[in-house]
Amino acid sequence: MTKKKAEFSPNEFVVYPAHGVGKIVSIEKQEVAGFELELFVISFEKDKMTLRVPTNKALEIGMRGLSSPDVVAHAMKTLKGKAKVKKAMWSRRAQEYEQKINSGDLIAIAEVVRDLHRADDQREQSYSERQLYEAALERLTREIAAVAGNDELAAAKEIDSVLIGRAA
Repeated sequence: MTKKKAEFSPNEFVVYPAHGVGKIVSIEKQEVAGFELELFVISFEKDKMTLRVPTNKALEIGMRGLSSPDVVAHAMKTLKGKAKVKKAMWSRRAQEYEQKINSGDLIAIAEVVRDLHRADDQREQSYSERQLYEAALERLTREIAAVAGNDELAAAKEIDSVLIGRAA
């Protein structure tokens, strides 16, 4: 049984669940333990990181193309919603937020941003809350910018105005 190979090509943006938006730089062949492997070479410029992913494992690990404009619109709508904060212990919630961020699912990431966003007049965020919020916000911003073909500053302003508008 052959696994379906992911159809991604060089210079294409992809979303890698644990790292967010990256760009496929090339596809290379490498010999590993006597077997020839075909690998996507993905660059995460912001993190100064390069990842090599076997082409036959890319879909299995959840690598995907950028979200469609419809999904982006849905994510922005999610941001407008009311924060849903469960009454569970912080450690449990933090774990859930972390899973959502690393799922690579744009809507789940938008939920984390929505739930952890604080308006200026609201109570302080703990350090770990802030870390999770910033991680989710960065993932959301990068993907929205990549989909729109804008820079991240424009995407950040757009997200910010949605979050501020929601608080009013």
